[in-house]
Amino acid sequence: MAIDIAERIGAVVISVDSMQVYRGMDIGTAKPTLIERRGIPHHMIDLVDPSEEFSVANFRRIGRETMEGIEGPKMIVGGSGLHFRALVDPMSFAPTDPQLRTELEKTDTAELVTELVEADPAAVHHVDLANRRRVIRAVEIYRLTGETPSSRANSAEAAELRRYQSEIQFTAIGVDPGELLEPRIDQRLEEMRHGGLFEEVARLRGRLGRTAASAVGYRELLAHFDGETSEGEAFRAVAVNTRRLARRQRTWFQRDPRIRWVPWVDDQTDRVNRALEALEV
Repeated sequence: MAIDIAERIGAVVISVDSMQVYRGMDIGTAKPTLIERRGIPHHMIDLVDPSEEFSVANFRRIGRETMEGIEGPKMIVGGSGLHFRALVDPMSFAPTDPQLRTELEKTDTAELVTELVEADPAAVHHVDLANRRRVIRAVEIYRLTGETPSSRANSAEAAELRRYQSEIQFTAIGVDPGELLEPRIDQRLEEMRHGGLFEEVARLRGRLGRTAASAVGYRELLAHFDGETSEGEAFRAVAVNTRRLARRQRTWFQRDPRIRWVPWVDDQTDRVNRALEALEV
């Protein structure tokens, strides 16, 4: 649908899919093939090897530079809400330190939670203390900068983000298939399975860094290759986790008052025409 719209208005596509930045992760991320792109330039795809870590800060920097270098219409397309906001909204990122991160990852979660709460008793209101990854990041930021979750949440930048104040002007539309979402997820997963997802993960196994290995579709099959699950169990887990991800994405974007929602219709041409009307082009 996005490619149809881009073709109609003469736009290039800027992907905001957090996993399509990785080369070789094609089937599992539903990356459009060269044929599917129909000659329309696609940016922010195939940027790094899957063994590399590619932060949202890197995505913002390269994405902004890319957009500044393109004249004419640009379509930002994809479902990674944080990456979308990183491109268009005021968003700075605290530093990171690989050596410190390695140290924190070896530390017991309860110990890290204690350190964070002692520094910031209100941290529980800003960080999911049951989410080890988020706790590690909050402690890392605190140790590197002295900033606590509360101080960051009360900053001027955070206030602008909560008000959805953009740095880059845009018109956004969303299309939600509603009750058809889960059947469409099941259909897409079946297409991925027959299209070689199992073989793709097997080929990339050993080359996937921490972030790439956490992608839905990859982490479940990696668990199978490690002998933790059967192939059938792995694909059932992919289906369950894809639905959960879709629900989180839906919630994220529905909070954004800047998005105009286009009613779902089955006919692709009709959907495109409705989207163009909403975009007022």
